[in-house]
Amino acid sequence: MSSLSTVLQQLQQERTQAQQQVEKLNSAISVIEGLVGRNGSGATNNGARTGHTVSAASRRKMALAQKARWARVRQEAQPAAAEKTSAAPVKRTMSVAARRKIAAFQRARWAKLKKAA
Repeated sequence: MSSLSTVLQQLQQERTQAQQQVEKLNSAISVIEGLVGRNGSGATNNGARTGHTVSAASRRKMALAQKARWARVRQEAQPAAAEKTSAAPVKRTMSVAARRKIAAFQRARWAKLKKAA
């Protein structure tokens, strides 16, 4: 019976040590969480931003300003494009024979690699 009481005491000591370690880990986690909240990243535990909400009117103003910036960029790019060609770009397609040559080359290449392996 004394061996069982000794084992019980050892298990209780291990449990106490484990609880102390869990408490230490919890305190370390809380310290790190506090640092993450204070570093100015705006991130919290779940990754959501805090204290940074934009009203619908402000979002609309930002969207209109961005559209105006893109319009200016496109307008500046148009004269350069008009100088080159006035026609629409030609879409090039490969002939059937060219596609067959490429496919045959690829089949030969894969056969060579499979043979080497």
